[in-house]
Amino acid sequence: METKRKNYNTTLKIDLIKKLKILSAETDVRQNDLLEEAIQDLLEKYKKAPKKT
Repeated sequence: METKRKNYNTTLKIDLIKKLKILSAETDVRQNDLLEEAIQDLLEKYKKAPKKT
């Protein structure tokens, strides 16, 4: 089963875009896949620990 997708537009620093393109070419991984991985990592980093009661 394929995950549903939706367009999401934003602006990025030019140097980040260049680095992303280079990484994508070097690893043969789509830029979108790299961005999704980075967002998942960021969400995990900022995940709040369960509140203690």
